[in-house]
Amino acid sequence: MGIKSFQGNHVGEVNQKAEKITVRDCMSKNMVLFTKNQSVIEVVEKLIKHRISGGPVVDEHHHVIGVISEGDCIKQISESRYYNMPMEDTTIEKYMSRDVDTISPDINLFDAANLFLKSKRRRFPVVEDKKIIGIVSQKDILRTALMLKGSSWKYGV
Repeated sequence: MGIKSFQGNHVGEVNQKAEKITVRDCMSKNMVLFTKNQSVIEVVEKLIKHRISGGPVVDEHHHVIGVISEGDCIKQISESRYYNMPMEDTTIEKYMSRDVDTISPDINLFDAANLFLKSKRRRFPVVEDKKIIGIVSQKDILRTALMLKGSSWKYGV
Protein backbone atom coordinates (compact mmCIF):
# COMPACT_ATOMS: atom_id res chain seq x y z
CA MET A 1 0.00 0.00 0.00
CA GLY A 2 1.41 3.37 -1.05
CA ILE A 3 1.75 6.47 1.06
CA LYS A 4 -1.17 8.86 0.72
CA SER A 5 -0.89 12.60 0.38
CA PHE A 6 -3.16 14.90 2.35
CA GLN A 7 -5.35 15.38 -0.72
CA GLY A 8 -6.17 11.70 -0.83
CA ASN A 9 -4.38 10.53 -3.99
CA HIS A 10 -1.79 7.80 -3.71
CA VAL A 11 1.69 9.14 -4.35
CA GLY A 12 2.40 8.90 -8.06
CA GLU A 13 -1.29 8.33 -8.85
CA VAL A 14 -3.48 11.01 -10.39
CA ASN A 15 -7.22 10.67 -10.10
CA GLN A 16 -8.55 12.51 -13.15
CA LYS A 17 -12.19 12.56 -11.98
CA ALA A 18 -11.37 14.13 -8.60
CA GLU A 19 -9.13 16.71 -10.27
CA LYS A 20 -12.04 17.82 -12.49
CA ILE A 21 -14.53 18.52 -9.70
CA THR A 22 -14.98 22.26 -9.51
CA VAL A 23 -16.92 24.82 -7.52
CA ARG A 24 -19.48 24.82 -10.33
CA ASP A 25 -20.24 21.16 -9.48
CA CYS A 26 -21.10 21.88 -5.84
CA MET A 27 -22.27 25.50 -5.68
CA SER A 28 -25.84 26.45 -4.91
CA LYS A 29 -27.63 28.27 -7.70
CA ASN A 30 -30.69 28.87 -5.55
CA MET A 31 -29.52 31.92 -3.62
CA VAL A 32 -31.04 34.67 -1.58
CA LEU A 33 -29.73 37.99 -2.84
CA PHE A 34 -30.02 41.40 -1.20
CA THR A 35 -29.84 44.98 -2.46
CA LYS A 36 -28.25 47.92 -0.66
CA ASN A 37 -31.61 49.71 -0.39
CA GLN A 38 -33.37 46.94 1.52
CA SER A 39 -34.26 47.69 5.11
CA VAL A 40 -32.51 45.87 7.92
CA ILE A 41 -35.90 44.54 9.07
CA GLU A 42 -36.58 43.05 5.62
CA VAL A 43 -33.14 41.42 5.54
CA VAL A 44 -33.56 39.93 9.02
CA GLU A 45 -36.94 38.50 7.99
CA LYS A 46 -35.35 36.87 4.91
CA LEU A 47 -32.42 35.49 6.93
CA ILE A 48 -34.85 33.86 9.36
CA LYS A 49 -37.28 32.66 6.68
CA HIS A 50 -34.54 31.00 4.59
CA ARG A 51 -32.51 29.83 7.60
CA ILE A 52 -29.30 31.45 6.37
CA SER A 53 -26.72 33.50 8.22
CA GLY A 54 -26.01 36.00 5.47
CA GLY A 55 -25.84 36.61 1.75
CA PRO A 56 -24.48 38.69 -1.09
CA VAL A 57 -25.61 42.24 -1.77
CA VAL A 58 -25.86 42.94 -5.51
CA ASP A 59 -26.49 45.91 -7.76
CA GLU A 60 -29.00 46.04 -10.61
CA HIS A 61 -26.54 44.19 -12.90
CA HIS A 62 -26.04 41.32 -10.42
CA HIS A 63 -22.51 42.50 -9.59
CA VAL A 64 -21.56 41.71 -5.99
CA ILE A 65 -21.09 44.95 -4.04
CA GLY A 66 -21.15 43.57 -0.50
CA VAL A 67 -22.22 40.89 1.94
CA ILE A 68 -24.73 41.23 4.76
CA SER A 69 -24.64 38.90 7.75
CA GLU A 70 -26.56 38.27 10.94
CA GLY A 71 -23.78 40.06 12.80
CA ASP A 72 -24.14 43.15 10.60
CA CYS A 73 -27.88 43.22 11.34
CA ILE A 74 -27.33 42.73 15.07
CA LYS A 75 -24.94 45.69 15.04
CA GLN A 76 -27.63 47.89 13.50
CA ILE A 77 -30.30 46.66 15.92
CA SER A 78 -27.99 47.34 18.85
CA GLU A 79 -27.15 50.84 17.64
CA SER A 80 -30.79 51.71 16.94
CA ARG A 81 -31.84 50.66 20.43
CA TYR A 82 -28.92 52.43 22.08
CA TYR A 83 -29.61 55.72 20.27
CA ASN A 84 -33.40 55.18 20.30
CA MET A 85 -33.59 55.43 16.51
CA PRO A 86 -36.27 53.71 14.39
CA MET A 87 -35.03 50.78 12.27
CA GLU A 88 -37.77 50.74 9.66
CA ASP A 89 -36.11 53.31 7.39
CA THR A 90 -32.55 52.09 7.83
CA THR A 91 -31.04 50.33 4.82
CA ILE A 92 -28.28 47.75 4.87
CA GLU A 93 -25.93 49.89 2.77
CA LYS A 94 -24.30 51.35 5.90
CA TYR A 95 -23.93 47.98 7.64
CA MET A 96 -22.98 45.55 4.85
CA SER A 97 -19.38 44.42 4.47
CA ARG A 98 -17.84 45.82 1.32
CA ASP A 99 -14.68 43.73 1.50
CA VAL A 100 -15.99 40.75 -0.46
CA ASP A 101 -13.94 37.79 -1.61
CA THR A 102 -15.46 35.97 -4.57
CA ILE A 103 -14.53 32.68 -6.20
CA SER A 104 -14.47 31.42 -9.78
CA PRO A 105 -16.78 28.53 -10.71
CA ASP A 106 -13.86 26.76 -12.39
CA ILE A 107 -11.66 26.42 -9.29
CA ASN A 108 -10.91 22.84 -8.27
CA LEU A 109 -12.82 21.54 -5.23
CA PHE A 110 -9.63 21.01 -3.21
CA ASP A 111 -8.32 24.50 -4.00
CA ALA A 112 -11.68 25.93 -2.90
CA ALA A 113 -11.45 23.98 0.37
CA ASN A 114 -8.00 25.46 0.91
CA LEU A 115 -9.37 28.98 0.31
CA PHE A 116 -11.97 28.38 3.03
CA LEU A 117 -9.21 27.35 5.43
CA LYS A 118 -7.05 30.38 4.66
CA SER A 119 -9.82 32.98 4.67
CA LYS A 120 -11.94 31.76 7.61
CA ARG A 121 -15.03 32.64 5.53
CA ARG A 122 -18.19 30.51 5.63
CA ARG A 123 -19.28 31.14 2.06
CA PHE A 124 -18.08 32.69 -1.19
CA PRO A 125 -20.18 34.29 -3.92
CA VAL A 126 -19.39 32.50 -7.20
CA VAL A 127 -18.76 35.06 -9.91
CA GLU A 128 -18.38 34.61 -13.66
CA ASP A 129 -18.04 37.54 -16.09
CA LYS A 130 -18.46 39.89 -13.09
CA LYS A 131 -21.96 38.52 -12.32
CA ILE A 132 -22.98 36.28 -9.45
CA ILE A 133 -24.03 32.82 -10.65
CA GLY A 134 -24.09 30.96 -7.35
CA ILE A 135 -22.80 30.69 -3.84
CA VAL A 136 -20.56 28.03 -2.37
CA SER A 137 -20.39 27.30 1.33
CA GLN A 138 -18.19 25.11 3.47
CA LYS A 139 -21.15 22.75 3.75
CA ASP A 140 -21.32 22.46 -0.06
CA ILE A 141 -17.65 21.45 -0.13
CA LEU A 142 -18.23 18.87 2.62
CA ARG A 143 -21.32 17.47 0.89
CA THR A 144 -19.39 17.03 -2.36
CA ALA A 145 -16.43 15.49 -0.56
CA LEU A 146 -18.77 12.87 0.91
CA MET A 147 -19.65 11.82 -2.63
CA LEU A 148 -15.96 11.12 -3.21
CA LYS A 149 -15.78 7.56 -1.99
CA GLY A 150 -12.80 5.73 -0.57
CA SER A 151 -9.21 6.67 -0.08
CA SER A 152 -8.60 7.24 -3.79
CA TRP A 153 -11.10 10.17 -3.92
CA LYS A 154 -13.01 8.70 -6.85
CA TYR A 155 -16.08 10.76 -7.68
CA GLY A 156 -19.36 8.88 -7.38
CA VAL A 157 -17.80 5.42 -7.17
